[in-house]
Amino acid sequence: MSETISTHPLSPGVGKRRIGVFGGSFDPPHNAHVALAQAALAQLALDELHVVPTGNAWHKTRELSAPEDRLTMTQLAFADIPAVVIDDRELKRAGPTFTIDTLTTLQQENPTAQLYLLMGADQFAAFRQWHRWEAILEVAIICVAERAINTRTSGLFGSFFDQKGRFCSLSMPEWALSATQVRQVCAQRTTGFAEISALVPSPVARYIADHALYKAA
Repeated sequence: MSETISTHPLSPGVGKRRIGVFGGSFDPPHNAHVALAQAALAQLALDELHVVPTGNAWHKTRELSAPEDRLTMTQLAFADIPAVVIDDRELKRAGPTFTIDTLTTLQQENPTAQLYLLMGADQFAAFRQWHRWEAILEVAIICVAERAINTRTSGLFGSFFDQKGRFCSLSMPEWALSATQVRQVCAQRTTGFAEISALVPSPVARYIADHALYKAA
């Protein structure tokens, strides 16, 4: 079972706003991204969830799709979730994109709110490699998909010792889906709307097909 927000030791007080932050390249946003957002809103009782497309992803070994395409697809993917705010600040930021900068400015804009940073298995496994990860723990509570904790990240909460209270888990359905998989499917020359509509929200599938994104050269 995931920890509920009412019993979490760092739950905000009554009336204090809860703001989630969900960052990623969203190249493209897919159904597992949407499921994680819905789980976070329900289980953490978030007042709003900022979905933040990555800007200059210094840690990526491949070139990302055009910022305007990723932003539009993200807007389409989460359009039916009222509490989601598509936050494009990282796309507007010059230079490398660091999560701590986004969290710090968001906290400054909402000084009385508690921030919750969402992530999946691969991100959490590499968390100690993030830029100023200790500072991130001071600003936000880290929320990891429970399916990730049960597999690759089992036991890693305990390795943080004094910061154990800065983590919580989210129950998630089992999604064997990644943006890499979607791009690989799209790279097939015969792929159109029908082939990808089961992997990404329907408006995103239509956008990808109409703009011939991720096609192999």
